[in-house]
Amino acid sequence: MLQQPPTRTEAEMIAAILAGDTQLYHGLIRPHERSVYMMALSYMKNEADAEDVAQETFIKAFRGLASFRMESKFGTWLISIALNEARTRLRRQAIVRMESLDEPPDENAKVSPALLRDWREIPSEIVEREEVRRLLQRAVESLPEIYRQVFLLRDVEELSVNEAAQVLEISIPSVKVRLHRARMMLQKQLTPQLKTVTAAPKRRWFQWS
Repeated sequence: MLQQPPTRTEAEMIAAILAGDTQLYHGLIRPHERSVYMMALSYMKNEADAEDVAQETFIKAFRGLASFRMESKFGTWLISIALNEARTRLRRQAIVRMESLDEPPDENAKVSPALLRDWREIPSEIVEREEVRRLLQRAVESLPEIYRQVFLLRDVEELSVNEAAQVLEISIPSVKVRLHRARMMLQKQLTPQLKTVTAAPKRRWFQWS
């Protein structure tokens, strides 16, 4: 029986790639392809543009692999590159007007607590409905840039607070504050809409004989 070769760690794969074994690069990025693409899609709102951003992310990561420091996760580094690439393209194409990350949050903005304590508490059987998924997507897209970034990194990509702070180059307290405000904004926007959806008569998806 042929013995399977031992699985290499990311650090070992990176070292081998830098030593000349470039064929390993696809195996290195494969586990992160979906996350990078979904992050790009959340910004570009267009599949073709998101694919371009993802492709450019992996090209830039390959070219800059020697500069990658093992202090952070490789996946976190890729997400950081994808965010920067998406921002650059959005500015260049003038698709959206982006808020400056240096602009402080509006301290006077009033965000009333909604009934849901956390957006993830929506019952799974409701979230499975296509109309609710669309509501969620539009609500996330409508968030101001500084809040949407943190929400996507923490609640979608599930990066840690430290990792999100590192990617966005902001402090850990800023990550926590922005995430809280993002969730509150989503709750305020979604709660009345979800009440309307859940109040609608349930359809019978199957006809039993």
